[in-house]
Amino acid sequence: MDLQRGAGLRETTRRAVRSQIAAAAVDLFVEHGFEQTTVDQIATAVGMSQRSVFRYFATKEDMAVDGLVERGPEVLAALRARPDTEPPHVALRQALNLCLGLRADTDLRRARLFAETPALRLAIMRKHLQWTELLLPEMTRRLAGAARPELTADAIIAATLSCLDVATAEWVRREGVESFADLFDAALASLRA
Repeated sequence: MDLQRGAGLRETTRRAVRSQIAAAAVDLFVEHGFEQTTVDQIATAVGMSQRSVFRYFATKEDMAVDGLVERGPEVLAALRARPDTEPPHVALRQALNLCLGLRADTDLRRARLFAETPALRLAIMRKHLQWTELLLPEMTRRLAGAARPELTADAIIAATLSCLDVATAEWVRREGVESFADLFDAALASLRA
């Protein structure tokens, strides 16, 4: 029991350190630019050596999207909590409410960084693939009666996550004046138009 508790504490500590590194990295990326920010600067900001930072993250891109990747299990839990009677695309949309609270005063510069940095756009695509893998079994279960449940589930997830990207780009173009959730819903509605 004590070994298990110790392992749990180590994992909790590891996650906290990862979160601290990622937050410092994103702040520096927003302030100085992604390409201009060095791992040494990130390490200095968190009081670590560059080598120690690389024990937690393989790349700067991983640091930038860490918080987004970590949201995946939360989205899955929210999806599982949705009623089984809800259409799968609606359940997924509602589960993604966790990601829709962007505010222009705090999140616009970060969203712009992701939208305008090619390396980070690729990292977001990798995050989408991770989320798809995570969400696919639950979405497939919800579509058990469909002719091709896994294909349909995969298509719904991919289209929905793409709409998140489209909404983000539009939100950045509009300087955060319109609600991010409204833009996301408009992008989703365009799929059914």
